[in-house]
Amino acid sequence: MEHKLRKVPLFADLSDDDLDELSKAITTQQLEKGEMLFEEGDQGVTAYVIDSGEIEILKISENRQVLLNVLGPGDVFGEMALLDESPRMAGARAGAPTTLLAIKKTTFDGLLDHSTSAARAMFDTVVARLRSTEGLLRQSERMAQLGTLTAGVAHELNNPAAAVKRGAAQLADSFEAYARSQRAVAGLALSRQQEEMLGSMLTEASSAAISGGDIDPLDRSDLEYEMQGWLEQRNVTDAWQVGPGLVDAGYTCQKLDSLEKSFGSEAAAPVAVLLSKSASVNALLTEIGQASSQISDIVGSLKTYSFLDQAPVQTVDIAEGVDSSLLMLRSKLKMGIQVHREYADDVPKIQAYGSELNQVWTNIIDNAADAMGGNGKLTVRIYSSDVDVIVEIEDNGPGIPQEIQHRIFDSFFTTKEPGKGTGLGLDITYNIVVHKHRGNITVLSEPGRTCFQVTLPIESDLAGQVASDFPPNRDTAG
Repeated sequence: MEHKLRKVPLFADLSDDDLDELSKAITTQQLEKGEMLFEEGDQGVTAYVIDSGEIEILKISENRQVLLNVLGPGDVFGEMALLDESPRMAGARAGAPTTLLAIKKTTFDGLLDHSTSAARAMFDTVVARLRSTEGLLRQSERMAQLGTLTAGVAHELNNPAAAVKRGAAQLADSFEAYARSQRAVAGLALSRQQEEMLGSMLTEASSAAISGGDIDPLDRSDLEYEMQGWLEQRNVTDAWQVGPGLVDAGYTCQKLDSLEKSFGSEAAAPVAVLLSKSASVNALLTEIGQASSQISDIVGSLKTYSFLDQAPVQTVDIAEGVDSSLLMLRSKLKMGIQVHREYADDVPKIQAYGSELNQVWTNIIDNAADAMGGNGKLTVRIYSSDVDVIVEIEDNGPGIPQEIQHRIFDSFFTTKEPGKGTGLGLDITYNIVVHKHRGNITVLSEPGRTCFQVTLPIESDLAGQVASDFPPNRDTAG
């Protein structure tokens, strides 16, 4: 056993006596291929050295299993949970038949207390592992967030796109019916005065259809039934299809009776059909236009969110960026979260990395939505001082326990259950605000209220700064 342990860097410089004591405390454990050693979130009480075989280190990120590393003979793992007495931040699975040397926490602590070489080797191992793990998870976090946003945008685009498709299909039939009704009216030999009257009526019917009167559904049903009866009495084919258009045009049976007085009993029915079909065509055109406008707004917000085709540093309207982030997350918010905006009118634009600031708003808002469980009140405030722009994002969720508030910006720290978060969202947010923008971010939380406050300097020289001047991540070793 001593011979095997001497080949492990962590134990290489131990004295013979220490190595002998260690070998007596170590136990051997066998794993079959595919067998889980421990799961993410388990409490750690043992560290391991791989004697033979291989171990796959796995982490669940946004319901996806991410392979962080594959360890081989001589590698030490599982020590992180022992060092800070925290749950396992990843799972371990045998990638092949594997033999492990298991070291209990008491033995492991004693080793680090009595051997400076072991402590140094452990420090180097932990630093290297943190860098490797953080790099992989940051990429996974960004891809997961991109997937969430893409799904949200697709969901938002689906309804207006379906409305355009449906409206276009109905419009072809409506135009055909409109053309038939025009031909029918053209054969009536109306007087000049009647033609002018009809032109005015068509204009009014189109305006009424476009504005879309606010009619109670039950009242509307009654009106359509009355219209249908009036039309059937005058032998109008498919009267049930004509009635809704007349209601859209703002007609009642009384107005139809006056129509009969103006055009005569023979012409009244064809004129009523023309008015109905004209209103239907204009209503469909309006629906298609509104749906197309919604698509345009969503695409515009997406371009604003991503700052597509723009330089890394831009002059940014903070309120516009927050609004585009809210739109990207609308499918998640609209289920039961009320969003209240409190924006000051005199907030100046600032120089900033626009797309990265939008990532900040997205991270905070997304966390707030999760904390509220999809139901609650989200308040966004934007105002400025003489030197800063301040953004406050507040939710009425359960709050963050006081004892862990100082750790929420640490790498890998998360209050979510295993698989629901990587613990990097707020770490990324901190780096963007503090390191990249020279701003500040704080959190005030109590039961029923959590408020993240982001402070960004109005005057900055980001364009003249070099990316390498900023550390890639905050030191959270403590």
